Amino acid sequence: MPSKGGQRRQALEALREPGALVFYEAPHRVLETVADMAAVFGERTLVIARELTKLFESIHSVPLTEALEWLKADPNRQRGEFVLLVSGAPAGADNGDGERVLKLLLADGLPVKQAAKLASAITGVAKNALYDKALMLRG
Repeated sequence: MPSKGGQRRQALEALREPGALVFYEAPHRVLETVADMAAVFGERTLVIARELTKLFESIHSVPLTEALEWLKADPNRQRGEFVLLVSGAPAGADNGDGERVLKLLLADGLPVKQAAKLASAITGVAKNALYDKALMLRG
């Protein structure tokens, strides 16, 4: 991952896909990287593997939104070489395509219900989530 925050967030945004992801990170950047991951990937699970194949090896699974707090709770958790495994997106999660398609359909003048149904069929995102998003977009 890039060391600078803006570049790192751009790289993570480019990796927003439904599959699982694996990253290697240095201890001096792990907090910033985990914070950026939480902002980009949201409600996924993070497996923090530290010091693999060494005496003080540790592996911990935590929701991505709570990972930063878990790392900060003990300074020893921030030491060593890190392998960060981000779980795949939950089924029906919107990786941005659902909202993009929904906006296009609404811009063409389709009713909210029909736009949500079509966007769901095209992207696989839950129809109810897209319907709620459409209502929010329409104000």
